[in-house]
Amino acid sequence: MRDLSQLELWFVPGSQDLYGEKALLMVREHAEEIAHALSQPPEIPVKIVPKPVMTSADAITNLCAEATRDGRCIGMIAWMHTFSPARMWIAGLNTLRKPLAHLHTQYNRNLPWASIDMNFMNLNQSAHGDREFGFVGARMGLNRKVIAGFWRDDHVLKQLAAWVRAAAAWHDAQSLKIARFGDNMRSVAVTEGDKVEAQVRLGYSVASYGVGDLADRVGQIAEQEIDELVAEYDEGYEVAAPLRRNGASRPALREAAKIELGLTAFLKEGGFEAFTDTFEDLHGLAQLPGVAVQRLMAKGYGFGAEGDWKTAGLVRAMKVMSVGLQGGTSFMEDYTYDFGQPSKVLGAHMLEVCPSIAESRPSLEIHPLSIGGKADPVRLVFNARSGPAVNACLVDLGNRFRMVVNEVDVVPPDEPLPTLPVARAVWLPKPDLQTAATAWIYAGGSHHTSFCQALTVDHLADFAEMAGIEFLRIDDRTRLEDFRNKLRWNDVYYFLSAR
Repeated sequence: MRDLSQLELWFVPGSQDLYGEKALLMVREHAEEIAHALSQPPEIPVKIVPKPVMTSADAITNLCAEATRDGRCIGMIAWMHTFSPARMWIAGLNTLRKPLAHLHTQYNRNLPWASIDMNFMNLNQSAHGDREFGFVGARMGLNRKVIAGFWRDDHVLKQLAAWVRAAAAWHDAQSLKIARFGDNMRSVAVTEGDKVEAQVRLGYSVASYGVGDLADRVGQIAEQEIDELVAEYDEGYEVAAPLRRNGASRPALREAAKIELGLTAFLKEGGFEAFTDTFEDLHGLAQLPGVAVQRLMAKGYGFGAEGDWKTAGLVRAMKVMSVGLQGGTSFMEDYTYDFGQPSKVLGAHMLEVCPSIAESRPSLEIHPLSIGGKADPVRLVFNARSGPAVNACLVDLGNRFRMVVNEVDVVPPDEPLPTLPVARAVWLPKPDLQTAATAWIYAGGSHHTSFCQALTVDHLADFAEMAGIEFLRIDDRTRLEDFRNKLRWNDVYYFLSAR
């Protein structure tokens, strides 16, 4: 997984030359103190770097151009400590190609009521300067995050932390390569999409390969490598009897290890951080990759089944966003319902659910797949841990991409599931299954999702804003009449704003 500590977020204070050197020195000192403080919380995984006080159009333009070029810089936080005439920001902001957050704060929490004078007023006028800067952002139609409040308050740090993680995922997406083995599942609609528009809008590229290319790389794996990985399986999981040493299915476990090693090598050699496969195209592979996909996701790779490259990219983005947080991220599918009270969803997939969401040590098992026409695949079986989570999908509507997110609460299964041979999660959708499912279907949400127990809706909303894509939230406040009206309003907006 990517080391986010090597990335930087630039903290840029704004002012002007009218206040004199003494005032500008104080602005710089205050900005450095704030930037240092914002770098400390563990929820903010990148380094926040203070930059010089901006007092001229040339300096701003040069800094924004430098931020755009710098491979470590994932975005910029702007703060107007004093008044900063915003026309001098226009050229620079037109140059900036990194996410922008506007922090509306001030250095002091409280006013010094007994001693306040005009010197204090002129220096500490973010209430004035940030509104000037805000107007230019609105006038230019910039996608930006506005965070208002005192810089040490928890609600400010929480909003900033979500935005920073979204910016890190956005930075990763700009160079993300997705390998697509085979095509999408035949005749399926929602896994289709415009790969060119996705690269324009989201940054990542999708490259297709025949499954034979992967099979050739799998065939190059040495027996010693297989021995070492199988030993890792034996130590790391509760291995079912048929897969243990001298078990009848031990050769299938070695084949699964061989596929994992070949797939890993193919992805590393090509610089891929996400991938897809499909059970309808397994030419040259003995079994559909199961444990291989699960373990690669646990290492940070994005994945989508049946050729679903959009979900593969989203899983990768949410993996990056959640680095260092408690809770995992997985490819997922709403599989079947329990319409009892309360109604709930049993989420799973044929094989590919990431063990980062497991509540306990997974079991390594082998079972028939009954689809795909290949040998029985090896997979990890477990229940997801309980707690809050989000389910998100990305769909291509033709004239735009749409992200749909549902808040859910993961709960234990009502009873043990001794004959269900796949990893699974059971959840209560908010506000309830009937409303959530109806809204999801009206929105055209896909059956494949990225499921995460580390992130909130805010992380994904910030990411969608950076990408300039439509965002729809389904939570405990969702009412179907309002949701359907929002769909209608959004249709009008995107029709009128189409480029």
